[in-house]
Amino acid sequence: MCNQSIFKTNNSFETMTIQKVHDYLKNHDIRPLPHKVAIMKYLLERFDHPSIDQIYNDLLPSMPTLSKTTVYNTLKLFGDKKAVLSLFIDEKNMRYDAHTHAHAHFRCKKCSTIYDISIEETDIPPFRGSEDFLPEETQIYFLGACGECRMMA
Repeated sequence: MCNQSIFKTNNSFETMTIQKVHDYLKNHDIRPLPHKVAIMKYLLERFDHPSIDQIYNDLLPSMPTLSKTTVYNTLKLFGDKKAVLSLFIDEKNMRYDAHTHAHAHFRCKKCSTIYDISIEETDIPPFRGSEDFLPEETQIYFLGACGECRMMA
C-alpha cells in the first residue's frame, strides 16, 4: 500500500507537494484533513524520526490551534493505517517514521540520534514461531555509537 516511488536512496527525495501528501493519505484510507496533511507532510520530509513533542512544537507556530492530543491521535491513526512506523527504539519517547519501506534503524546511545539503515526485504530473517502467531510488523534496530560520537570520544 505504501507509495515507495516517493523515496530516494540518499535520504532525500522530491519535495512533498500538498497533492502528493493527499494522495499518500488517501492510499492509506485516511481522510486528508488539514492537521493530518500538515503532520504527514512534516513526517515525509524528515529523516530524524521525531517524537510527539517535537512534531507538536515544530508545527505549533504555523498551526496555533493544534493540540498535543490531536498530534497523538493523528499519529495513532497513521500507525493503525500503516502510514507511519511507530518506533520503540528510544526508551524515553516513541518516535515516528513515515518511511515505511523495509529498512532498519540505528540509535546512537550517546547523542540519541536515530539513523535509517538500508536493508533489503530478503535480509529480514523469516519468522520461525508457532502457527498460533501471525506477525504483522518487524522492527530491526541497532544500538551503539554513531561516527560523530565515536570521533569525539
